[in-house]
Amino acid sequence: MQPTAPHLRSMRALRTIFALTLREMSTTYGKSALGYIWALLEPVAALALMSVVFSLVMRQPALGTNFPLFFASGYLVFQIYSGVGNKIATAVQFNRPLLEFPAVTAVDAIFARFLLNFLTQLLVIYVVLAGIIIIYDLQVHLNLPNILISLAMAGIFTLGVGSINCYLFVAIPSYSTVWAIANRPMFIISGVFFMFDDVPQPFRDILWYNPLVHVVGQMRSGIYPSYDAEYVSITYVVGLGLLCLALGLLLLQRNLRQAMDR
Repeated sequence: MQPTAPHLRSMRALRTIFALTLREMSTTYGKSALGYIWALLEPVAALALMSVVFSLVMRQPALGTNFPLFFASGYLVFQIYSGVGNKIATAVQFNRPLLEFPAVTAVDAIFARFLLNFLTQLLVIYVVLAGIIIIYDLQVHLNLPNILISLAMAGIFTLGVGSINCYLFVAIPSYSTVWAIANRPMFIISGVFFMFDDVPQPFRDILWYNPLVHVVGQMRSGIYPSYDAEYVSITYVVGLGLLCLALGLLLLQRNLRQAMDR
């Protein structure tokens, strides 16, 4: 039985994504393990710094008793949005010469970058959390389903926002600077340093519309089983992420070539 045309296109796309992923791995992390070690050391250094600074002014974190674990529960999942999102946003610029070949599309480049960097972040999260629990000898009962849901929420939302930015970075070159400036407060208002429950009204209701607050809250409900993050809406985050992804892919499919030729 001969494979159908859609099946052939799917197989061709998978091979292209795999090849782009290998290229991305080589150029981003190099041929040695040093690149991956740096990917691990960066969040460890950030968590250590935050823990030292806040331990000087606070007796204990807003949740639990361990500063590194508290900050890790917010910072690591935020890094998916920040680090992976930036990689996706520059996928076309990074692979621009390859996009001249008919077999390579912008969608292939986006999914290749997302796949490698998202999986790398998952490995970093696993190693850092395990390291904190072992080093501090913490008696933690993780809720794995809640953690996996949080990671999925972060991945879908990041892929959606990154896809839109991938088009806008090419279509409007100055937009990358505007986005970098506008996006800086996200680290502060996403609940990495504080608990959403502690925010006074009416700011709490406004902050609820930040999808990353839901992602961080869901992650903390997985690391701290006694924490009930009732405000988290999985539907809101996933729905917004899928909407952004659909819009981003539509813009890339219809208008990217025109934007690249300007």
